[in-house]
Amino acid sequence: MSIFKFNRIERLPPYVFAIVNNLKMEARRRGDDIIDLGMGNPDGATPKHIVDKLIDAAKKSKNHRYSASKGITQLRMAICEWYKRRYEVDIDPETEAVATIGSKDGLSHLVLATVNPGDVVLTPTPAYPIHPYSVIIAGGEVRTVPIGVEVDFFDEMEKAYKTTWPRPKMLIINFPHNPTTAVVEGLDFFRKVVDFAKENKLIVLHDLAYADLVFDDYKAPSFLQVPGAKDVGVEFFSLTKSYSMPGWRVGFCVGNRELIGALVKIKSYLDYGMFQPIQIASIIALRGPQHCVEEIRNIYERRRNVLIKGLKQAGWIVSPPKATMFVWADIPDTFKKMGSLDFSKMLLQKAGVAVSPGIGFGEGGDEHVRFALVENEHRIRQASKGIKKVINR
Repeated sequence: MSIFKFNRIERLPPYVFAIVNNLKMEARRRGDDIIDLGMGNPDGATPKHIVDKLIDAAKKSKNHRYSASKGITQLRMAICEWYKRRYEVDIDPETEAVATIGSKDGLSHLVLATVNPGDVVLTPTPAYPIHPYSVIIAGGEVRTVPIGVEVDFFDEMEKAYKTTWPRPKMLIINFPHNPTTAVVEGLDFFRKVVDFAKENKLIVLHDLAYADLVFDDYKAPSFLQVPGAKDVGVEFFSLTKSYSMPGWRVGFCVGNRELIGALVKIKSYLDYGMFQPIQIASIIALRGPQHCVEEIRNIYERRRNVLIKGLKQAGWIVSPPKATMFVWADIPDTFKKMGSLDFSKMLLQKAGVAVSPGIGFGEGGDEHVRFALVENEHRIRQASKGIKKVINR
């Protein structure tokens, strides 16, 4: 028996995805060919002009020293220019923007800086795990709000707020949404959120990680496009998906200067910022040619179409998502009683396809699995054929 006690760690449940991941690794050690559509880990190369700038900057010894925790000035300026160009939103690079070591790092540290033990935070369910668990790590309490097909998320959020005591301090939202791929049309939803947040002194954190992975002429709005949004909250973005830079760990947070100040302060104790050549290359990503973003988007759209078609041929009808790099699939009725974890195990063991069980994303996810579009079209077709054999056997 351990003599140590770690209260924060003990509040975190076992990582469900690790179960499927361990089975996947065991299968690969046996020599099995596993098509991995589980983790949302982009497989494409980072565009050449960004890599070239990294190499050039890395050759200069002055860039090898400690950098700026909040991000070098030119990177913060590039972030603000990107917002102005994309959304017509003015951001002050000194007080309203901070570069982060990925958006996951930034969001979790902002929650750590602002949520006290006992504070209540509203998050969707199902959800990307760091959204609720950053609150748990900070010692706060999570009040979940259901999200999904035929669910009015704003109405559910209002109900949750009004029936929770103490009143929630913060709302964490993510549109386009991981894992459900839910989207908001236009700015009406965000206007209601801003009005509600002002009325109830609620902090809003919006994760806009999938801003560019949008299909069928859908455009993802920014929370900060709503007048007054900066009075109540901030928005996070990551270069991971748009520029295929997952391992680079580059993100940023913009918006309310008080919240940005809190994140800057806690970061000053925790890190010295990203390796400076990475920051310099990220400036080129944001300021340079953007055709690479469209090329990356097109790759995901084609993969989405191939998977949806392949599942349909297998008798598994799934609505094509309007955004993200995922397909959130309702488990076929015949297999629903298995639950998402056992269904995922079956797909891995009998079809050679790894997916993420919906239960790993929390309450409301257990009748679904999430496909990540991180294999090429040929491999996705191969996966669909394997799935067809299993669900039609």
